[in-house]
Amino acid sequence: MRRRHCLRHIMSGIAIIGFHQTAAAQSAGGAAPATQGNGATQADGSSSSGDIIVTARRKEERLSDVPISVTAVSGDALRDQQANNVRDVARITPSLNIDSDSPTRAFISIRGIGTTLSDSVQPGVGIFVDGIYEPATSFFNSPLVDVERVEVLRGPQGTLFGNNTLGGAINIVTRQPTNDLTGRIDGSYAPQDDFRSLSGSISGPIVSDVVQFRIGGAYHHQDGFIKNSLIGGNLNPATQESLKGTLRILPATGATITINANYDKVRGGFFPYNQVAGPEDYQYAGAQNVNSIGEDRYYGLNAKGEFDLTPLKTKMTLIASYNLRKREVNWDVDLGPTDFLRSHDFGRLRTINFEGRFETQWSDTISSLVGLFYSQYRDRSETNTFVVPANLLSPAVAHTSNRNEAVFATVFWKPSRLLELALGARYDDQSLKSSQAFTSAAYKAKELQPRATATLHWTSDFMSYASVARGVRGGGQNPPGSPNLIYRNDSVWTYEVGTKFSALDRRLTVAADVFYNDYSNYIGVNAIVPSTASAAAIAVNLNTGTVRSYGAEVEATFRVTPNFRLYGNLGLLHARTTDMSGFIAVTGFRLPTDKILYTADWTFNAGATQDVHVGRGVVSFDANVSGKGRRPGFSYSQVAPTFLAPYYITNASIAYKINRLELAVFSTNLFNEKYYVTYFDKSILGAALPPGLAYNTGVTGDRRRIGVRASIGF
Repeated sequence: MRRRHCLRHIMSGIAIIGFHQTAAAQSAGGAAPATQGNGATQADGSSSSGDIIVTARRKEERLSDVPISVTAVSGDALRDQQANNVRDVARITPSLNIDSDSPTRAFISIRGIGTTLSDSVQPGVGIFVDGIYEPATSFFNSPLVDVERVEVLRGPQGTLFGNNTLGGAINIVTRQPTNDLTGRIDGSYAPQDDFRSLSGSISGPIVSDVVQFRIGGAYHHQDGFIKNSLIGGNLNPATQESLKGTLRILPATGATITINANYDKVRGGFFPYNQVAGPEDYQYAGAQNVNSIGEDRYYGLNAKGEFDLTPLKTKMTLIASYNLRKREVNWDVDLGPTDFLRSHDFGRLRTINFEGRFETQWSDTISSLVGLFYSQYRDRSETNTFVVPANLLSPAVAHTSNRNEAVFATVFWKPSRLLELALGARYDDQSLKSSQAFTSAAYKAKELQPRATATLHWTSDFMSYASVARGVRGGGQNPPGSPNLIYRNDSVWTYEVGTKFSALDRRLTVAADVFYNDYSNYIGVNAIVPSTASAAAIAVNLNTGTVRSYGAEVEATFRVTPNFRLYGNLGLLHARTTDMSGFIAVTGFRLPTDKILYTADWTFNAGATQDVHVGRGVVSFDANVSGKGRRPGFSYSQVAPTFLAPYYITNASIAYKINRLELAVFSTNLFNEKYYVTYFDKSILGAALPPGLAYNTGVTGDRRRIGVRASIGF
């Protein structure tokens, strides 16, 4: 019985599984994706001069002025690159790693910071939708609906974005209502795995200049490429359905009230692992007794009020939000052909957030941003595991709650035209309780997260910056029988120097940075250890030890001619575990490699776009390739640790654009590259499963798709 319970925690808790800057530059006749640059369209959040406008510091600024390593990807670029959810953004962002083996969780890190293998661990990279924090890694699989842009902020962002952003933050900005009636419909289809997608939006006034609305919806489906060789069917289908509504009210000059409501359903193959000979044995068929399915339903409601307090030279922003996630999973726990363990699981996660911000201009040279934050979530999970040979059903229920209160402030000082200094800090008070740890407060922490930045604006087109920041992620608890009922928070100090500039009459734009991370109490890979309550094994989260990492990133766009553009980015990373004493203290053995799980030493994306005028329209050609280097899979083997081979994905499209109509042919993974998304060898399963049930297993990436896309707007 204990062994069955440990397997549930291994598979779903730790995962046995272990686990550009892009903006749409307006070319003649239409928008196309581009890396670093100043060419976004008005619809993509640009200023009248064509500069990309972002809110990376919780206020609107030119991207080229922000002293943070930021990648901004416009909604048009996401559509052109067939990015259907947040996870897809990683393909075109340097040093961002997002992998997933089910619709209910994702493994994410930035610069090797923030990796998690379990949705029960608080994420190390925060995700925000219109300023609202989403508390679980499963949100990285949520659909992208009616998005204006996605901003990926690298490095600790706790000063402005809050707790659990030690690796960085992903800020999703949705399109807002308009005072003119507008609309758009987009559709895609590829026959290889019945890939089909349809989305649309409509926006306009209810009372001109006073009340405006926007409604957006999307549907996406794919059968996937992994078959079930045992019972037939597909192991990794995916279906996403979304609906979002926004109401904006302008009751008086300087006052804006925005109300959002959303519904999302994400349903797909749960742990579609193949039994394989090794990490270079690429299989697209697994043998499981059930076509496992996981489903998350999201319900959200939030309101934001923005008020100009002119006499005080202050802008006040008040935010309140409520989110509910309902989960249901039906899956083959042992992931193999022997019908040994099955499970039917349920969960409910409720989250409320309140935030108040006050942005004040004290003088021509000094401004500040001060705020208060409160968040609470309650998670209830129910697991019903069935031991097939014994015809035995065993239920289990767990309750977890988390409360976080914070105060934050940043002061901006411009002593001269060239220099800006910013000094900020955030103080968090967090408490986590769980029915599994048998303590009234399983985890408590009070943490300070400071940030200091110096920026030199040499010219309007050339800036440099240096920053130092500390980021923190909350800890948590393990189930009964764990040798460590509590694991501590981890934290990182990041030191960064960067520059952004444009040249050749702004035809060339470049952003580059170098960084160093000092990462303490790293919450990394989970571990399978003997239970203190029985002779069986159990899966636990823990603080592995210390990680030191350093690297560099560069993003660039070069408009060679008015109709021909090159774009690309490169991320280089050396991240190594320098102290594993925390892992050894709990497990009694070392990890087989000091490299960070699923983290490559390099990533890149490079492409080109050519526009050709044909009649009254434009034909746009785009081709790009993204790559990820060699990286470790999940393994305990001290003799032969597992490493996954590098891979390169090529995407291409040909589109004809005339007025508001676009017709295109596209291909993703054009050369049918084989690669693993996640992988763990039999030493992991062998630590808990009975003899003969352990396999090398992994999830292979999507194969080639060739399809058509169309969009029309009014």
